[in-house]
Amino acid sequence: MATQRKHLVKDFNPYITCYICKGYLIKPTTVTECLHTFCKTCIVQHFEDSNDCPRCGNQVHETNPLEMLRLDNTLEEIIFKLVPGLREHVTSKVDKPKVDEEGDENQDYHRSDPQIAICLDCLRNNGQSGDNVVKGLMKKFIRCSTRVTVGTIKKFLSLKLKLPSSYELDVLCNGEIMGKDHTMEFIYMTRWRLRGENSYPMVLQYRPRIDFG
Repeated sequence: MATQRKHLVKDFNPYITCYICKGYLIKPTTVTECLHTFCKTCIVQHFEDSNDCPRCGNQVHETNPLEMLRLDNTLEEIIFKLVPGLREHVTSKVDKPKVDEEGDENQDYHRSDPQIAICLDCLRNNGQSGDNVVKGLMKKFIRCSTRVTVGTIKKFLSLKLKLPSSYELDVLCNGEIMGKDHTMEFIYMTRWRLRGENSYPMVLQYRPRIDFG
């Protein structure tokens, strides 16, 4: 008697991940011109700079490509069923969480939120521009709310490293640049845990922003 193969979430990743951010599709939005699907935020931001589909390169619309976008609610429900906890991440209301260094007291610290420990590691660029500005932290292990976003982490790093307000950083997990609106919970679920990373704390790397032109 033939045994039925058990499918894992990663088996479906090619069909439920965004071509732009490489994460699970959040509010999957399809370009009606070519039927390619992306996260709503990702494709809207892309169309601010280009009228072409980022996947196939075809021109979507001469003047307003946003008219050619349609939300795919059916696909969204499928993804929610495949990925445990993703619906809660998307629908939760994110406050303005604070990052607190390990052991430090902070009256604004969100102790009622689920907490996560992360390691912020400086990624060197082999002598590229910015290496002399961006240094490693004296205390690279921090504890924060799982609702903290990458944008907040960047502000924390800029403050600790005394960077100019205009200075841009990339934050990466497993070699992939993370979007500024990604929460620590989302990164843990989609980049750290599901890729077989069982070590703790979760490691995020930072470096000077690289302009790929």
